[in-house]
Amino acid sequence: MHEVSDTSPEQPTVAILLCTYNGERFLAEQLDSIIKQTHRNWVLYASDDGSKDRTIEILSKYQTELGEQKIVILEGPKQGFSKNFMSLIRNKLIEADYFAFSDQDDIWHEDKLERSVISLSTIGKSTPGLYCTRTHLIDENGSSIGYSPLFQRRPSFNNALVQSLAGGNTMLINQKTRELLEETPFDSHIVSHDWLTYLIVSGCNGTVIYDSKPSLEYRQHTYNVVGCHISLKDRVTRFARNLGGTLREYNEHNLKILKSYEHLLSSESKKSLTNYRTAINSKAVKKIFFLKKANVYRQHIIGNISLYMTAILGKM
Repeated sequence: MHEVSDTSPEQPTVAILLCTYNGERFLAEQLDSIIKQTHRNWVLYASDDGSKDRTIEILSKYQTELGEQKIVILEGPKQGFSKNFMSLIRNKLIEADYFAFSDQDDIWHEDKLERSVISLSTIGKSTPGLYCTRTHLIDENGSSIGYSPLFQRRPSFNNALVQSLAGGNTMLINQKTRELLEETPFDSHIVSHDWLTYLIVSGCNGTVIYDSKPSLEYRQHTYNVVGCHISLKDRVTRFARNLGGTLREYNEHNLKILKSYEHLLSSESKKSLTNYRTAINSKAVKKIFFLKKANVYRQHIIGNISLYMTAILGKM
């Protein structure tokens, strides 16, 4: 029998937005880690995207034990994980002070929500806020296999234009950020909801807090939709894909979405965006010139070398 201790009325409310799809193998471990959170004032909203395994059965079992006021099961749009998360963001029935994205196969550290809420509570309610962290990587059996890359350069829109900062599974956002994300056009092709969140918050005068201390065990396994990809082989593969047009495709989708946010972007973000667009549409030397003028950067030197090589070869 799973139990959650009494909720403190002083604690801010957190809506945990969980997207599931055929997650029976690891789902119970994730749910157990959520139940053990030191921050108790949460409600879990699970949006299932058409699972064919025991996922719904597992969710229903936990719902029966904890109550429908603690776990709410919803039907997803069946259009991929990013659209599923966005369906939760746009759901007007979900109300809370903060919103935490959750994958189905991780293991949260017990203080994940507590740390997140404390950090984000330092930001005024009128300011878009995003808290995210590094992750501890584990394999299918739960054994440690390392950590996600440590980022030390400051989070910014200039970074967000060319790189996502952290996994959505680590993120907590406030109501102002939720309202911004709701402005995303329904027909948008979303590369990833975590990258989108970083772009929007950093570009619209928001505050991004990156915590180098991991907040969860990020499971790497065969069926990951998105993994961490930190090995040299992964980096070479990613560079090869960029040369094949992946970066150009990502740019196309992200910039199309940003166009609908231009009236909300800060003046500095608008300048960077204009120069980055010009760089993409320029050739050779001009491309490099406008990339420099846009002041875009990735977190590590190898990433920056890869970015400029891709630009020189005309594959942005």
